[in-house]
Amino acid sequence: MLLALIVWIGGIIFFAFAEAPILFSVLPTTKLAGDVVSASLTRLHSMGLISGIVFLGCSLLYNWQKHQQFRPFALSHIFAVLMLALTMASQFGISPRMRVLRAEMQNTETMSPVLAQRAEFDRLHAWSTRLEIGVLFLGLGLVVVTARRFENGK
Repeated sequence: MLLALIVWIGGIIFFAFAEAPILFSVLPTTKLAGDVVSASLTRLHSMGLISGIVFLGCSLLYNWQKHQQFRPFALSHIFAVLMLALTMASQFGISPRMRVLRAEMQNTETMSPVLAQRAEFDRLHAWSTRLEIGVLFLGLGLVVVTARRFENGK
């Protein structure tokens, strides 16, 4: 349970503060950096979804072992489900549309469609960032709730 949480939160922190900024400063083109970030974000989301499911499963089993009930509406489970929902919204809703827009912007010959597509891409990027920040803050809250749970034996 704890390993799943560490992988998920650690991945988000690494991606946000190390990988993405470094790629855009080191790679020769923003297209190349964007390609790597897009692939990395897909992997990060996959890790998050798997980690979230593992966390929930282990947490429910822990509750059953400790209290003879699953407690599906415990705060830790609500946080984990919200994190999963935000991750799925980003992975299956926002990211595919951003990939399409990036491809369209690279294949257009006139500037006017590119400007409209760029504005839409920037809007989606802002939402993607907000979702990742939401997952991070919920995850930090989940760390606190989980730590208290073990501290109190709940």
